[in-house]
Formats: sequence, C-alpha cells, structure tokens
Amino acid sequence: MSEPSLQDDVLQELGDDKLTEIAGLLGTDTNGARDTVTETVGAMTGGLQEKAAADDDDGVEVRQAFAEVAEPPLQGVSTLGGGLGGMLSGGMMAGVLAKVSKPVASAVSKKTGIPAPAISRVIELLIPVLLAVFAKRAASGKAAGTPAAGGAPASGPGTGPARGTGPEGGGLGDLLGQILGGGRK
Repeated sequence: MSEPSLQDDVLQELGDDKLTEIAGLLGTDTNGARDTVTETVGAMTGGLQEKAAADDDDGVEVRQAFAEVAEPPLQGVSTLGGGLGGMLSGGMMAGVLAKVSKPVASAVSKKTGIPAPAISRVIELLIPVLLAVFAKRAASGKAAGTPAAGGAPASGPGTGPARGTGPEGGGLGDLLGQILGGGRK
C-alpha cells in the first residue's frame, strides 16, 4: 500500500477537463499531456528541493513558503481573500513556484521538444493545482502527527537556515518530505 506520488496527486487534482485543456495547449492527446505534466511536476519539485537545501536567501524563502503552506488555511492573513481559496491564489509559495517556472519550462522543453512558451502556459495552470496538493499533503501530514513548521522561526527573511532540514532533523525537513515525497518517478 504505497502512497501516491506527487505527480499522481497533481493529475488527480487536475481532472480530465484540465488535462484535456493542457493537451489542447500542447497540441497533443491526454496521454501526451499527462506525460508532460508528470515531467514538469518532477522538474518543479526537484528545483524546489534543491532551493530548500540551499543555505542562501532562496533557500530561506523556499523553506518559509513551505512553512506557510503548512499553516491551517483559516488563520491569520490567509483568511483575507476568502479562506482556503484566497490562500491558494497567492502567498509566498505561489511566488516561489513562479520563480522556478522559467528554468523548469526551459529544461522540460529541452527534454520533451515542446516549445518553452507552451510549457510556461502549462506551468501557469499547474501552480494553483500544486498549491492545492501541497496544502492537502501538509494537512494530511499534520493529521498523522507531522509538526506544522518544525519550529521554523516566524520572524523575517533574515532568520538563517531552517532547523531540521537534514535527514535526521525532522521538523521542516519532515514537512518537505511529506509535501514533496515522491516528487520524481
């Protein structure tokens, strides 16, 4: 009884209608769209994992974005703009995903032969879906006892590296594993 991969969760969240829309954008069938989505999600999550592991401003930003995703949707600022929908339409994680979108589009384009602008449009459709899947995975992890933000400091961007991001560290590292687990097939 293995847990579904992140790509599987994204494909399920997309549903047949959005997958058909993506196929139309790419000029392919739903199987081609499914393959492209799987490749794109894998590249995006790989990029996020690399950035989260970095000991620089980008790493801090990615770790803070994951900590934000892990917060319950009906608290604090996230209630501005309509609760869960408001949180999923923006926030720090949406910005982080937007930052990795151009290099991901380029890499997926090189691998698949699909023009980068078409991959970029697919990524635009995938960002809200990824946010929804991340939020669901974070919520299910907390239900199973995973700490919300692993003691990640709530103060500003200059807080330094997040604690607990190593293999033995738990905390935010566990959260990243919960949310991104199975990110690449």
